[in-house]
This record gives sequence, C-alpha cells and structure tokens, in this order.
Amino acid sequence: MSCAVLGMAILSVALWLHSAWLFAFGLGVFGASFGAAEVAINVEGAAVEREMNKTVLPMMHGFYSLGTLAGAGVGMMLTAFSVPATVHILLAAMVAITPIFIAIKAIPDGTGKNAADGSHSGEKGLPFYRDIQLLLIGVVVLAMAFAEGSANDWLPLLMVDGHGFSPTSGSLIYAGFTLGMTVGRFTGGWFIDRYSRVAVVRASALMGALGISLIIFVDSTWVAGVSVILWGLGASLGFPLTISAASDTGPDAPTRVSVVATTGYLAFLVGPPLLGYLGEHYGLRSAMLVVLALVLIAAIVAKAVAKPDLKNTPVMENS
Repeated sequence: MSCAVLGMAILSVALWLHSAWLFAFGLGVFGASFGAAEVAINVEGAAVEREMNKTVLPMMHGFYSLGTLAGAGVGMMLTAFSVPATVHILLAAMVAITPIFIAIKAIPDGTGKNAADGSHSGEKGLPFYRDIQLLLIGVVVLAMAFAEGSANDWLPLLMVDGHGFSPTSGSLIYAGFTLGMTVGRFTGGWFIDRYSRVAVVRASALMGALGISLIIFVDSTWVAGVSVILWGLGASLGFPLTISAASDTGPDAPTRVSVVATTGYLAFLVGPPLLGYLGEHYGLRSAMLVVLALVLIAAIVAKAVAKPDLKNTPVMENS
C-alpha cells in the first residue's frame, strides 16, 4: 500500500509536468501495488472470517465502497471549486498514508504465515484448473465483478447517452449505484448468516439482473435512476461472497482465494474495453446485454458457493 501511495504521488507529479509516460508509469505502480495489496487483504479477511465463524468479508468490502463514495463526494466538491487534478491526487495520497501506517503497525507479528491450525492446513487439493467447484466460483465472481466494473466505468455515460441525463446528473446517478453497493455490503452479512450464501448470491444476481434489464429495455429516466440502486445492491455481494466460498470449500485457502480474486480483477480489466467496443458499434444499452447474460449465469451456478456443511452431494450434480 505504501507503493500505491507512491504511485499517486508520481501521478500528481506527472500531471504537473504534463508527462504522459510518467503518468503511465505512475498508473502501473499504483495498479500493481493496489492489486497485490487487495489480494493479501482478501486472503487475510477470509482467514479472519474462518476464525470468527461469522460473515465479515461483506462488511470489510463495505468500508471499501464507503471510501469510494466518500472519495467521489470529495472529488466532486473539489471540482466544483476548480481545484486542479494534481492537487486531488496529492491530497488523496496524503490522506491515505497515515491510516496505512497505523494499520500496518497494528498487524500482529507472523500474520500471513502458514500455520497448521486449520482443518485444511497442509492438505493439497486438485490444481485449480481441475477443481470444478472452484471454477464455478470463478464464473460467479467473473460475472459479478463484470457487473460491478461495467457500472464503475460506463454508468455515467450510459445514463447520458442512453437515457438523456445531463453529465452532472449522470455522475449523481453513479453515486446512487455506489450507495447501493455500500448498503448491500454492510447489510449482507445479516442475510447470509440467517439464510445461506447460495440464496443470497442467487437473490443478488437476480436483483442486479432486474436493475440492468430495466435500464436496457425501459425508456424512462426515473426508472433508470431507481434501477441503478438495484444494480448496485445486486452486484455488491458477489466479490466478498466468492472470496468466502473459495476460502472454506477446499484445502490451501490462500491459493484458492488468490485464484478467485485474480479472476475478479480479470473481469475489471477485460470488461471496460469489451463494453466500449460493443457500445461503439451497437450502443451502450445494447452492450449491457452482455452484463445481463453473465449475471443470469451467476444466478444459475450459485450453488457453487455453498458452505461445506450444506453440501450433501457434489457441485456438478446440483448446479
């Protein structure tokens, strides 16, 4: 995370120097550092969840969404006061560095090292490409991360070009999506502990599919505005729930979590350019049909995220 802060500082300097190459380098430093840190955080978060025997990963991801919402609000405020982007990024780096060092100092010694204290410790499972359940969990995270990433990158423009919103209103609509994500993640643990991961993933996917369908097929600005909240609520729990599922459905939890998390990040990487290409040729509303199809597939294979004690038969026989 310290390197991620360094990346933000490089971005700020690159903007000041008007250097595209330095800016690209800063993005690379920031992206690589942030991605590596997120995988580590998810691995440790899954370990904490196993120790507590309680669903906590959605809440952890909820704080991420809350930070995104707060950052978007501060960014809009700074833009309204005509504060340069260079200052935006530099302020973000300065705000982030203090809690990072406080959090690192609070981490107990030995955290992250393998310990032989779990039921799956020391066991070696199938290679990930032969583990059918893990592959199906990957399908779920791919679909749900694709739904989340497509909104992050294209929702404001979709509202402007597809539904006639002003650019300012399009940004506010995106804030509604982020609010839905935040609420879903903070409240999701309650539903998961009282029902099941399968039920929550399936309900979330169908809720997201409903929101996306209304945006694609209904020509109404207010319906589109409300539907983004459904989209946000639906996409909110896909990533944390699949991390939990990867962690406790087989041996070598860190490796399984890393595979699933990387699959999710692959969706974030591939999704935006794919939708951009389709949007250029067929329109953004039509391009969102891909997102809709993937979310429906996630609902179909949701059985893959079932907890071990809830599975009486192999996944392939139940999905």
